[in-house]
Amino acid sequence: MKRCGWTNASELMLAYHDTEWGVPKTSDRDLFEMLVLGGVQAGLSWSSVLKRREAYQRAFANFDSGKVARFTPAKVESLLQDPGIIRNRQKVTSAVVNAKAFLAVQKEFGSFSSYIWRFVGGEPVQNRWKSLSDLPAETDQSGEMSRCLKARGFSFVGPIICYAFMQSVGMVNDHVVGCFRWKEVKSTKLGT
Repeated sequence: MKRCGWTNASELMLAYHDTEWGVPKTSDRDLFEMLVLGGVQAGLSWSSVLKRREAYQRAFANFDSGKVARFTPAKVESLLQDPGIIRNRQKVTSAVVNAKAFLAVQKEFGSFSSYIWRFVGGEPVQNRWKSLSDLPAETDQSGEMSRCLKARGFSFVGPIICYAFMQSVGMVNDHVVGCFRWKEVKSTKLGT
């Protein structure tokens, strides 16, 4: 079975590739999780973040944006002592800031999903990359998303982070065409 070349890093990466990466997500909880984890990944490997995913779920109230938005400075300090997560003050604080901005977007648009999927016209972009070297680090869409999110008060949402977010939540199908998941993900409907 052919897969995208980055899956050989670990069993965890293989499972993520085979079950999650590129699958369209519309649940606000799932979108908030990927937004937080995407910010955490800045400067690190995705593998190092995935290894800590369960610890992040515990530490960040299973990515309930309403609860995270109410984290106090004392809670942030306690998170900075948690060895299960990446203890970077800017990244932990960013999750709280982003939770507040996330709630504001939900209030304005009815859901974060309704807002964020507008950047791709409400449908996943079906790319046809032949090799991993064809994949861009960012696109015009991720640049626009970054500008808009920053204007709404989000942090750790540069164009490269936004593109990785788009890949992880299925806004773009960046499996290479030779990968068995490309066709499976292509046939997945939004919201399933």
